[in-house]
Amino acid sequence: MTYPENPMWVVVPAYNEEHGITATLAALAAQQDRRFRVVVVDNNSTDGTAAVVRAFADAHRQPRIDVITESQKGTGAAADTGMRYAVAHGATRLARTDADCLPAPDWTARIHAAFDSGLRLVSGQLVPRTDEGVSWADRMIIRAALEVASLFGKVRSGNRDERYLGPYVMTPGCNMAITAELYEAAGGFPRTAIEELHEDRALVNAVRLVTTDYGLRRDVRVYGSNRRVRAWGLRRTLAWYADHRYRPEVVDIR
Repeated sequence: MTYPENPMWVVVPAYNEEHGITATLAALAAQQDRRFRVVVVDNNSTDGTAAVVRAFADAHRQPRIDVITESQKGTGAAADTGMRYAVAHGATRLARTDADCLPAPDWTARIHAAFDSGLRLVSGQLVPRTDEGVSWADRMIIRAALEVASLFGKVRSGNRDERYLGPYVMTPGCNMAITAELYEAAGGFPRTAIEELHEDRALVNAVRLVTTDYGLRRDVRVYGSNRRVRAWGLRRTLAWYADHRYRPEVVDIR
C-alpha cells in the first residue's frame, strides 16, 4: 500500500558503495510500510555509487529516492547533511541506515509504531548479516559483544554526567530514528569523520540532555555488514568500535 504523504525520510550516507548499495535499496523498496522517502548522501565517492542509486531510482516507483552530495569526508557530516536536507523538505520523522545494511521488511513499520508510542529517538537492534561468509560462531560472538558493549556503555565514564536526564542507550547509526524537532534541538550528528568520533554515541548523549523520550526497540531490526570482521578479524574489529583502540591504515573497507 502506498500513501500520499511521506512523514518519514530514510537517510543513507554512502561512500564508494557501488557494489553493495543496490541490496540496501532493494531492502528499502521491499518495506511493508511505504510511508517514507529516501535520500542517499554520496560522500564524495570516487566510484559509481551515485549512478547506481539513480539507476535504481529510475527503475522503481517506490520508494522515491533523492541523491545529494556531501564533499566533506565523514559519516557524521554525510548523515547530518542528509538529515537536514530531509527536514528542509518537510520531514517530521527521520531514520538512518547505512549503505552496507539490510533493514528488515517491517523496519519502517516498527519505527512508525515506536514513534506513535511516544518515543522521539528510537534505538534499533543490530544483527550481523548472514550473506557475507562470516561463520555462525563469529556472528554469535558479534551479537554477544554488542550486548556487552551496550551494558558497558551505561557505566563508562564518557557516558556519565549529572546533566543527563536518562540512562545511556547504545544506538547504532545504521539503525536509528529520531523526530525532526528533537534532531534539531539536540544539535544533530557532529560533522565528523568516522576516524575521529562515533557520531551516533555523540548524538545519543546530546539527546539525553534534552529528553527521556528515547529507548531501545529490539523489533526494529537491521542486518549489518561484517566486512570489517573479514578484513581485520574479530578482535581488532571489536577494538575499533571500542573507542578506536585499533586504528587500521584503511578504515573504509570495501
